[in-house]
Amino acid sequence: MSASYDEYEVMDLLQDKHTVKQGFSKMVAQYSQPLYWQIRRLVLQHEDANDILQNTFLRAWQSISLFRGEAKLSTWLYRIALNECLTFLNKEKARASVSLDDPEANVVSTLESDEYFTGDEIQRRFQAALATLPAKQRMVFNLRYYDDLTYTEISEIMGSSVGALKADYHHAAKKIKAYLEEQD
Repeated sequence: MSASYDEYEVMDLLQDKHTVKQGFSKMVAQYSQPLYWQIRRLVLQHEDANDILQNTFLRAWQSISLFRGEAKLSTWLYRIALNECLTFLNKEKARASVSLDDPEANVVSTLESDEYFTGDEIQRRFQAALATLPAKQRMVFNLRYYDDLTYTEISEIMGSSVGALKADYHHAAKKIKAYLEEQD
């Protein structure tokens, strides 16, 4: 996060109709990259992640007048982004259920053909293992593992209890480990 970014200043800017655009620009500059990578780890493809990021900020702009500062801006934006990801993943799941393709093979080929993915074989296997997780477990795992958020912060974003999130993370880690061991 930028050292010159002041969350309270930005929240004040967002509350004033004369400075809302300035506040929104600062918010976008601050959160574009972390949100992009959170989305990207869920949907895998650069183009999809960019589209979802744009939708996230569009939804945020449309509802900025409803934001009252009861949660941190990051929490609010992550929640919007995760909802956008869920919508996208559900559409993809419905589309894939019509297809007879092997979803795991599809994930691997997607990663291999993505010019923005620079991971090695281990990273490809890890991403394939992540792709096998149910969406909620994948989100919890990503927020905890990659973003190093506390379970309390994840609870605020996802609207779920800390205990349920710990269980989701534990199950996700076990499934990833089992997948990777099975691939050896």
